[in-house]
Amino acid sequence: MEKHNIIRLQYSEGSIGRVFVLRMDHGEDLIESLQKFLQEKKIESCMALFMGALRDGQAVTGPKLPVVPPTPNYEAYESAWEVFGMATIYPSEEGPKLHIHSGIGRGREAILGCIRDKAEVYLVVEAVLFEICGLVAQRAWDEKMQLFLLSLRDRL
Repeated sequence: MEKHNIIRLQYSEGSIGRVFVLRMDHGEDLIESLQKFLQEKKIESCMALFMGALRDGQAVTGPKLPVVPPTPNYEAYESAWEVFGMATIYPSEEGPKLHIHSGIGRGREAILGCIRDKAEVYLVVEAVLFEICGLVAQRAWDEKMQLFLLSLRDRL
């Protein structure tokens, strides 16, 4: 039987800064558009809520097996799917690092997972970004988990 390690809760206190409303149009890439906007506006940490439609992408829908490090289970979606979701964005050594989770559906099918790599907008996606100021936060590569994990600490 595998032992589960208890990890100490991490936190960092911040406050809401600027709020942005975005519209991404047909053919744009959701991930690429968000990354460019974050860099242009010099946003280090934020949360985004979004809704609209995507086409032809893939999402990680959990691990293939519950082991560490996990092997991602990918589910592709083709054609046009409705989407709603949220993302958190924190700085990393590579610049702003997004973590996007969403539900996508078409007809009676639904996928819930982490959108990665490509997320082409079908028709339109609307998003609201809430900048978070004053955090001590960073996404850093965790060798054991083989993931970029959020690292937080309170100001001293």
